[in-house]
Amino acid sequence: MDASQVLVVITTLPDEDSAAALTRALLEARVAACVNRLPACESQYWWQGAVETARELPLLIKTTRARYDALEAVIRQHHPYDVPEIVALPVAAGLPAYLDWVREQTAGPDGGA
Repeated sequence: MDASQVLVVITTLPDEDSAAALTRALLEARVAACVNRLPACESQYWWQGAVETARELPLLIKTTRARYDALEAVIRQHHPYDVPEIVALPVAAGLPAYLDWVREQTAGPDGGA
């Protein structure tokens, strides 16, 4: 496992206030270099045996594999859902300068761990 690999983590929030609060918490904790708050979308999913429909705001969060566990902890702490969507996708390629910037912005005092 390459701890410096850049990840895009996806989560969804039920409203603007919770999306803004989580975005701020992720950035202040330095577990994310960038968070894109996308426009609301309609989500349909199974929950407790029934199909539900909800308006949600997706977040695209850029981090590294080394910071993933800390990022997940911040999401779980600040997310209003019992079982929040947290999906991490590895970045297979990207502009090297951008990927380096993500790594720099999420590096902790001990080098990112």
